[in-house]
This record gives sequence, C-alpha cells and structure tokens, in this order.
Amino acid sequence: MGFLKIFSILSIIIALSLSTNPILATRHLLDTPPAAPPPALPKIPALPNPILPPLPSAPPLPKPNMPPMPSNPLPTLPTLPKPNIAPLPSNPLPALPTLPKPNVAPLPSNPLPTLPTNPANNVPSIPKVTLPPLPTIPTTMPSIPTIPNLPFLSPPPSN
Repeated sequence: MGFLKIFSILSIIIALSLSTNPILATRHLLDTPPAAPPPALPKIPALPNPILPPLPSAPPLPKPNMPPMPSNPLPTLPTLPKPNIAPLPSNPLPALPTLPKPNVAPLPSNPLPTLPTNPANNVPSIPKVTLPPLPTIPTTMPSIPTIPNLPFLSPPPSN
C-alpha cells in the first residue's frame, strides 16, 4: 500500500510538471517587449495624364447617284397545256385459284380421366396445437453494483 501512495504522488508531480511548460512559455511571451511596427511603404508618384492629339476628321463620302428602276411590267409565265390522261382499263381482276381442302384425320376421342370426388364430411381435420407462452421481457433496469470505497482515493481524515 505504501508503494501505491508513492506511485500516485510521483505521477501527480510528473503530470503537474508537464502541464507547467505551456504556462512558462506563455509567461515568457507576455514578458517580451512589443515588436517594432513595420516600416512605412514608399509613396508611389502619380502618373501624368497623357495628352492625345485630336482625331483627324474624315472627308464626307459622296452620295451615290443610282439610276431609277425601270418600270417595265414583269413577264407573264406561259401557260402549260393540260395533259390528257387516258382512262384506266376496267378489266376485272382474275379470280384467285381455289385451294383443295385438306383431309385431316379426326382426333381420337379418348375420355378424360375423372377425378375422385371427395365429400365434405371426409375432409381430414388438422389437429389443434397449443403454443407455449411467449417469454416476458423485463421492464425494469437491473441495479448497478456500487464501487467499493478505495482508501487511497478518499480524502484523508480530518483531525
């Protein structure tokens, strides 16, 4: 039991020593003087406005002189003669030849087998079967056992 107390005290000391490194680092950052501001950027001189020469003026284009359109009437299309189509001959179509009737032998007349008739009172009955009852599902939660009191985790007694 003495070993467990020493082990737990050593583990707490190691954990605290590891957790103080970030604290020291932040304290060191807070103790440093603020950095100097960056140097000012140089001023860019303004560009001069260019002076453009005036655009040359183009001479006006001459107005075209078109001769007037002739007022001749449009030529008429020649008329085509009406075609004379001879009437179709009214010859009757030839009759289709008749096919000879096939001689097919008659099908044999075998009587169909008769199914046995089953009267309503001879129907076999299904025996009644009783099913076992379904198991019941518990609706309460089982109790969780409590953790026993461990002396090295409990606070020391106050005197």
